[in-house]
Amino acid sequence: MFTIDRVDKSYPEGGLFASKRKQVLSGISFDWRPGECLGIIGESGSGKSTLGRLLLGIEKPDRGSLLWEGRRIEERTTRLGSISAVFQDYSSSINPFYTVEQALMEPLKLHNEPRRGLHDKIDRLLRQVGLDPSYRSKYSHELSGGEAQRVCIARAVSTEPRCILLDEAISSLDGSVQVQILDLLIRLRTLYRMGYIFITHDIQAAAYICDRVMIMRAGRIEEIVPVERLKDVESPYARKLLSMIIA
Repeated sequence: MFTIDRVDKSYPEGGLFASKRKQVLSGISFDWRPGECLGIIGESGSGKSTLGRLLLGIEKPDRGSLLWEGRRIEERTTRLGSISAVFQDYSSSINPFYTVEQALMEPLKLHNEPRRGLHDKIDRLLRQVGLDPSYRSKYSHELSGGEAQRVCIARAVSTEPRCILLDEAISSLDGSVQVQILDLLIRLRTLYRMGYIFITHDIQAAAYICDRVMIMRAGRIEEIVPVERLKDVESPYARKLLSMIIA
């Protein structure tokens, strides 16, 4: 269980040492249930990517707590092997001096995977994301956007985490490739019996892959609703947002 309780986050406004601060998140509380896909949607500036950084332990909240099975997510030992991430910018997510094999080796070494069998595991990971094992010797500049994102996904699942956070992971891809990646994520979720936190501005993508959707507005949670009840959202803002996106 991932429990987020009354989380606030602000940043200095006008420079690092400025006294004035801009409030980005206010009173954020929700649970992520093991194995589920929770969508976090909102307009630009709603705070969803800031929340993503807090969920990954990259930043700390000003107030409140983010607990993974009772342990603070900021602690590296809590995150290691439990939660991983796939980001929007696949071009900068892979070290340009690394081959695909080296990129996949990196998390496995951090996870202290035994070296015996790593070759076969990398081949298996590549096949699972729809790439031939011959890709192991390629560099990121030799990959298409969809191929690079598949490598990022393979790297994220390599340590078999219980949750993967996907931050706008399909928004930079062409439409047909987006559907392919969503279908891949659905298959991997079943294969590894894991769940996702799916941050996106695309309501159609969220409805396609998620169990529940959390709608954010100006740093606050507007509403959390099961996907099958998206058309029944209660708040005026949520109704307006959904009608704008679906229209």
